Amino acid sequence: MDGLEGKLKGLSLTRRSHQDGAIYLLHAALQPGGLLAVTCSDRTVHLQDRTTLDLLGEYRGHAGPLCGLTFAHTSSDLLYSGSADGTVRAWDVRRPGTEAVQIFKGDPSHSFCSLDLNCSDSLLCAGTEQVDGEDSFLVFWDCRKAGGGLLGVFSESHSDDITQVRFHPRDRDRLASGSTDGLVNVFDLSRGAEEEALLLTCNSDSSALLCLSHDEGLHLWDVGQVDSDQPLTVFSCSDARSLTPLAHGGCVDYLVGGRWLEESQTLLVVGGGSSGDVHLMACEGGGLRLLISLEGGHTSTVRCFLWDAAGEALITGGEDAQLLLWKPGGKQLVGGKTHLLKSDSALKLKSRPH
Repeated sequence: MDGLEGKLKGLSLTRRSHQDGAIYLLHAALQPGGLLAVTCSDRTVHLQDRTTLDLLGEYRGHAGPLCGLTFAHTSSDLLYSGSADGTVRAWDVRRPGTEAVQIFKGDPSHSFCSLDLNCSDSLLCAGTEQVDGEDSFLVFWDCRKAGGGLLGVFSESHSDDITQVRFHPRDRDRLASGSTDGLVNVFDLSRGAEEEALLLTCNSDSSALLCLSHDEGLHLWDVGQVDSDQPLTVFSCSDARSLTPLAHGGCVDYLVGGRWLEESQTLLVVGGGSSGDVHLMACEGGGLRLLISLEGGHTSTVRCFLWDAAGEALITGGEDAQLLLWKPGGKQLVGGKTHLLKSDSALKLKSRPH
């Protein structure tokens, strides 16, 4: 932790990339080989250089707001994006600007709001919005099969929008899902049908293990205790914004997201301020501890971030159409702060910072 904390505290803004038009930057993903992908509120996927932030190309094809983005793990030439149009599309990053190489569809009534790919690149999962005011679904495809490879759905575990699905980074059959019904579920897909596969249900009383809820709650559970008599809850707070006082005496305005950093065994949580400031916090047993506040970069809400362990850099994107690169000990980027750009897109009504 000490090494990582030193790097984070030394971060300075070194590169700024402004996207054309008044768009939001929503999700970001890093390719193991060195590319950066970003989803935008104009329904495009941008491919960029992770060190220079130069735009290398873009993909078009989705007819609805984008809900997620991930590179394949074993064959990193493929990039997957999901959309409220009811499709997940696979793009070939060696050919920017081309059509999707594969399109995955569920039922025509499905509108997706989350997706992920397992570590063996064999199984793709998307979570739907609530259908007909009653049901929501986890939809599964076999990525190795031509024609979409639809395997089936789980329909009993959630009753509202499934805002997050995440596969375990090393166990291809372990899946967690979070929903605005207040439940976080953990599945072992090797057990078969939905009832047998469901290992654990945690109730956060809001949405989406680390769980950052839609009402700024923070919940942490130890799923390693599933088969023991020990309590699962490590930490739970209904409003985490007040946990971390800032240097000027205020608090964070919202939570952007959390990420487990394997190399330092650290759970990093990122919060933001309405003026565009970024606050990096360590999530520990007692709550949140402020590591550093990054100022002078964004001018509006930050919606996505990535920690690039190989490049020792933080990448952030937000509603000001800016993609920023922060590095420790880097040459400070002076000036160039853009004017506030706000999109009139209806996506603002559907997508939350985390």
